[in-house]
Amino acid sequence: MALEHHLGLTCDPICGLVQIPCIERNAFAAARALDSNTFSAFSDGFHRVTFDQVVEVMKQTGHDLPSLYKETSEGGLATNYCIIP
Repeated sequence: MALEHHLGLTCDPICGLVQIPCIERNAFAAARALDSNTFSAFSDGFHRVTFDQVVEVMKQTGHDLPSLYKETSEGGLATNYCIIP
């Protein structure tokens, strides 16, 4: 469940720095991991989408995602916003 909601997220660091959005996203991901742990502790173990299916789709999504959204600072927020010191 924790990984399903991360499919297709871009990594487009502003000004080449990984603070926005990557580090901020990691903080939310840590909270989501704790919530998923609690959910799994109280579930019966049945999941409509298996972990292996999610990993396979995540791999395919990574291959399909254009490289300009893969931590290159060539697309997304990185090209539309820059912090001026």
